Amino acid sequence: MAEKVLMKGNEALAEAAIQAGCRHFFGYPITPQTELAAYMAKRMPKLGGTYLQAESELAAVNMVLGAAAAGVRAMTSSSSPGVSLKGEGISYMAGSDLPAVIINVQRGGPGLGGIQPSQADYWQATKALGHGDFQILVFAPSTVQEMVDLVALAFDRADEYRMPAMILADGMLGQMMEPVVLPEAHDAAAHEKPWAASGHKNERKHNIVNSLYLTPNALESLVVERYQRYEKVKQNEQRAEEYLVEDADVVVVAYGASSRVARSAVNKAREKGIKAGLIRPITLWPFPTDTLKKAAGHVKQFLTVEMSMGQMVDDVRLAVECKVPVSFFGRTGGVIPTPKEVLGEIEKLV
Repeated sequence: MAEKVLMKGNEALAEAAIQAGCRHFFGYPITPQTELAAYMAKRMPKLGGTYLQAESELAAVNMVLGAAAAGVRAMTSSSSPGVSLKGEGISYMAGSDLPAVIINVQRGGPGLGGIQPSQADYWQATKALGHGDFQILVFAPSTVQEMVDLVALAFDRADEYRMPAMILADGMLGQMMEPVVLPEAHDAAAHEKPWAASGHKNERKHNIVNSLYLTPNALESLVVERYQRYEKVKQNEQRAEEYLVEDADVVVVAYGASSRVARSAVNKAREKGIKAGLIRPITLWPFPTDTLKKAAGHVKQFLTVEMSMGQMVDDVRLAVECKVPVSFFGRTGGVIPTPKEVLGEIEKLV
């Protein structure tokens, strides 16, 4: 059995990326994810990799773009306002069909806000990360172990579909320590990328990585082709965990840190004889619509719990096609909801 090691969430993310074959990290410090960059600063030189603290978030994300265009596994990390600055570069990567991984360890906002945990970047990650018609893969871990597991998956799926992927964590997960099993080292060089601008040695045609198309019809056909690929992603990559859903009358929908609180509330509700359950989205894009739609066949009420003023709740309502009432409970500004508060909301519904 693999040995468990006690790691802080941010450092576990960094080590998992290294094990997944990432040897190129470009970042800029911002709380509460700075330990991730600091860990990379120590590890990358020893592995023959690249660590570069850029002069800004804008510079960092464009360095990732350049590395990804050359066909290597590259990553950047930041926290909420820093990810806003990276938005343009992520749109450029999406428009160039480049795989890369972006980590967002969310903090409260808007503006500079605070450094406490938040989930208020859901809309940004899933609907409006940058300009233009595009999506990125978004994974939402709820434990430090899942942070580790999802990093490798994010790199693999980013490569497979040629699109950026994000790990949407938060300050609570980034700062907490839990025992984890690290995966075996992965040789990223084993995956050939025939489209990469990595030197042709006169053995193939030149590859050009670009997101500029001045002919409207050419750009339209590219965007349409990209959205056909997105449909395949929706079919193949929806992920969610179901907990006590089969006989539930009330199902709580929560992701990330909020889902840990929600699970405790569901257990307390069951002790009181209330048939409560939990659906935890693991992919926020593609959203696990199929899981929610299926549950809506027998569930009487849904309760969405978030560390925001209510963002994922819209996708829950769309998924269940308004056939079942969907309520919302949230705390924001860096306040974490308590199991007692969530239990109180469940009791109101029944």
